[in-house]
Amino acid sequence: MGTRRIVRTYMTRSPLTVPRTTTMARAMKLLDEHGFRHLPIVDEAGKLIGLLSERELKIVENMRVVDAGMACVEDFILGPPYSVSPETPLAEVTRTMAEKKYGSAVVVEGDTVVGLFTTVDALRALTAMLDEVEGG
Repeated sequence: MGTRRIVRTYMTRSPLTVPRTTTMARAMKLLDEHGFRHLPIVDEAGKLIGLLSERELKIVENMRVVDAGMACVEDFILGPPYSVSPETPLAEVTRTMAEKKYGSAVVVEGDTVVGLFTTVDALRALTAMLDEVEGG
């Protein structure tokens, strides 16, 4: 019970990030190759500026007027992503994700992306806690 439950413990470390000038086609290929569903977008200095999800990329892919080989990911940033510090309490992050229906939180230390906390990570955390409670 004395364990401090923070995002750092459960996040996916060192997630793949892409620069803002990455083409949508390249972003789709990277997600497919690595089996990811979220892709943090960074500026030239490596600072987080956006997040693309697999769902958004699929929508763009199906738009006939968009050339995925020419369009850059920065053109599809909808706003600043939900980001948290590695020390943020897990309950705070999962509560916010549930209330706002976010699929992920980008974990940043200063301006650097150090992790990604997704709904899959949340389920892993829940499983670990249930195993503790049930003595598993």
